[in-house]
Amino acid sequence: MKDILAIKKAVDGLSNEEMKSYLSFVLSGITQLKELDEPQQKQVTDLIELYDELMGIQEKRAFWTPVPDCTHVHIVIGHSFAGSMKQALKQLDWAHYHKVIIFEENYSIGPLIDVDLPKGRKARSDWFRNNIVDAFTAYTEIEEEYIELVKKIASIPEGAKVIIWASSNVCEQAGMRHALNLLRNKRNKIAIYDACNICEKLSNGSNAKVDYLHSGEISSTNLQEALLRMDDSSELGSADITQLVQQWQSITKQKEMLRIWKEGAVIGVSADYYDQYLLEKLDHLKTPAGENGFLRATRLIGEAIAYCDQYIGDSYFEYRLRELIYDGVLEISGLPAAMRFYSIRRKLPRNNDFIK
Repeated sequence: MKDILAIKKAVDGLSNEEMKSYLSFVLSGITQLKELDEPQQKQVTDLIELYDELMGIQEKRAFWTPVPDCTHVHIVIGHSFAGSMKQALKQLDWAHYHKVIIFEENYSIGPLIDVDLPKGRKARSDWFRNNIVDAFTAYTEIEEEYIELVKKIASIPEGAKVIIWASSNVCEQAGMRHALNLLRNKRNKIAIYDACNICEKLSNGSNAKVDYLHSGEISSTNLQEALLRMDDSSELGSADITQLVQQWQSITKQKEMLRIWKEGAVIGVSADYYDQYLLEKLDHLKTPAGENGFLRATRLIGEAIAYCDQYIGDSYFEYRLRELIYDGVLEISGLPAAMRFYSIRRKLPRNNDFIK
């Protein structure tokens, strides 16, 4: 299990481009092995070297940890955005003095009560393990990552400016407030920037209109332009920080397992908030011929993500599909081991359901 968690952590840290490159190499190596009568040592060695390189990536990530001579520390929410940020900083030749701290949590889902305490992180780990199919997260891993995060915050030199990137979605807004809570005793200057808003303004002067739902959608090239436009206008005062920290503390008292960003606030909503939305999408999607009315779960979830005005993530929608199956609203064809393995449809009434 520990090896699986280490592999998942290494893979989660890859950008889309890196992931495609590694996958292509692995598939090519496996193809060569299958075509040979007996495994050849070279192909086996190449795959082992690739594994060692991938698992050693975390050591290379230490390059981005705050150091005494860094001038800026960028706090980002999510690995996808972190990959683009690091690439943009490298392209600008800023990487030596600009470091990056990643907040990895999906703040839109799962319990956040007392998440800054071990008992709260244990409850959060348990919820993900019990409800999210692809969650390999164990409490020990969450605890290690949290301790490492606190160490990185503590290592920020006093003279470095802290830049928190938070666009208008619940993950980044809650994450930004969490970051400020951990930074509250630091004396650094702190500024907040909305990468999506900046890049939309830069892009929408052309014929095509661009709308970003979260910062992870922004390319490193566009992000460079956002970095070049940093100034002192977004710097927070002590009153601003106090207010946002208080808001974080209020968030960590919410009992709901789902949160949305509405009217400038992180709002807790009921777990079934999107159930009707999912059912409406299902009713309007055309099912493939010969599938007896069943639709692939991945197709429905993809449609739900594409038209949702919130950034929630596919894992929560998949969790709600399974709950609708358990509640008898939907029926399933296949196994709910992961969304790609099953299809769903509205549950059809049985003959005896018509008998009064």
